Amino acid sequence: MSTTDTRLQVMWNRLLAVVEEQGQALIRAAFSPIVRECGDISAGVFDLQGRMLAQAVTGTPGHINTMAEAVKTLRARFQLQDMKPGDIYLTNDPWIASGHLNDFLLMMPVFFKGHVVGFTSCTSHLVDLGGLGMGPEGADIYDEGLLIPPCKLMNEGALNTLLMEIVKANSREPIANEGDIYALIACCETGAERLAGMMEEFGIDHLDELADYIIDTSYRGTVEAIAELPKGTWHNVLKVDGYEQEIDLHAALTISEDRVELDFTGTSGLSNKGINVPLNYATAYSVFALRCIIGPDIPNNAGSLEPFRVTGPKNCILNAQPPAPVAMRHTLGQMTPDLVYGCLSQVLPDQVPAEGASCMYDLPLRHTPEAVSRGDAQFALELVFSGGTGARPGLDGLSATAFPSGVWGSQVETTEAVAPVLITRRELIPDSGGPGRTRGGLGQHIEMRSAVNEDFMLFLSVERILNPARGRFGGEAGAPGRIRIGHGGSNLPGKGEVRVKAGETLLFETPGGGGFGDPQKRSRDEVRRDLDEGLISREAARDIYGFKP
Repeated sequence: MSTTDTRLQVMWNRLLAVVEEQGQALIRAAFSPIVRECGDISAGVFDLQGRMLAQAVTGTPGHINTMAEAVKTLRARFQLQDMKPGDIYLTNDPWIASGHLNDFLLMMPVFFKGHVVGFTSCTSHLVDLGGLGMGPEGADIYDEGLLIPPCKLMNEGALNTLLMEIVKANSREPIANEGDIYALIACCETGAERLAGMMEEFGIDHLDELADYIIDTSYRGTVEAIAELPKGTWHNVLKVDGYEQEIDLHAALTISEDRVELDFTGTSGLSNKGINVPLNYATAYSVFALRCIIGPDIPNNAGSLEPFRVTGPKNCILNAQPPAPVAMRHTLGQMTPDLVYGCLSQVLPDQVPAEGASCMYDLPLRHTPEAVSRGDAQFALELVFSGGTGARPGLDGLSATAFPSGVWGSQVETTEAVAPVLITRRELIPDSGGPGRTRGGLGQHIEMRSAVNEDFMLFLSVERILNPARGRFGGEAGAPGRIRIGHGGSNLPGKGEVRVKAGETLLFETPGGGGFGDPQKRSRDEVRRDLDEGLISREAARDIYGFKP
């Protein structure tokens, strides 16, 4: 490696430290638990052309990979010569930002020695933006809350107070929203300050050489990884629960010498409910899944993303067009990795895991409508819980772990501190991981009730109730998810509005991941360990694994 390349590599590593500090600034300053406790964010640094150079490790693919394209869009929308120090731009347009209205995306030009040298950007989730709230019941985007087109949030360091007042006036959680917007601003400003400081330290006046080095190196490495793969086209169909009826997701994965293309042709059409997915969000998770297998050691940036292309017919459910309702776009968007892996497993059978719970069990809670008229305490809270991941070819799946979202699960103490609910039970579910040579990860059982003598509302939009995670190559399916009121209550559908009455207990079980390989080939030591740790029952050890202690 030449002296120049060594210097550029050192700066690249420093840039990764910059974006990590940037992301942590957002998490530390945020008001909403889903941001500060669950890490539902993205943060990154971009060059003068709007190409993503580095992203914070903390963050979800749905935020990070949509941000990579959103900055290009905003960069083209606003003229460089009109930008001033202290300017920050904002939008929550689902088809530009992160797929639904609750995610706010900011972009800030970074000035150094009087010139724009690049941009910082970040995204995070705001808990409530009015409308029908965070749920799938909207008939169009206008039901789902406040849409803000690309505009200035900060003008030369001065806050757009009218915009802030509009956001607060359209929310059931105005204080939290205001605090979260200030946290986003702090995130952009921290990244800009650290980037300018880095440039001063290394004595550079622009990022052009460093940007080209990062992007070219990452692109070449990714293309080299693609070149080693078998060439051709592979197909998969994934059936998911949907809302009004079950939905078929179709994928055709084509690997050529220097490119990977994914096409959703054949996928079911739009739903009348808010589970539709803008293509930017479906692309974000699909490409993330591919990159976990293809060149996973290459940093995620514009260069490593460039060789991947995702397409789909307009108004299939994975390419929803405005004004389709998209509030719960993550419900199906986070199923796309399993869809993609069904194709890729035909190419790389020893590298691709079985299907997992995939869709996070996102549980938005809110006060009842009559609480407003009575003058009772109002709240809006979004909880996140996870099921098990699919078994890997050489390792068991992970229990109660978010993949592909990567968000951390909501904590009991934090939940009870910010909302009038009480979580009375939370534990792993034995036998919920799909049996196999390697076992699927376990789901979790959670029980919750009102902490006061008041009803509360739950807005469900989860998957794997009707179609559990399938095993791979002889592995068996994981347990399905299950939601009900009271131990003797009948199972609820995975989507819809539910009232939990005072004194009632909400029980929900997240799905388990599928198994990988023939269960009879699982080692006796691993079966004994699972049994000793309570992960499987004696009946499962005997009847499925043939284990006789």
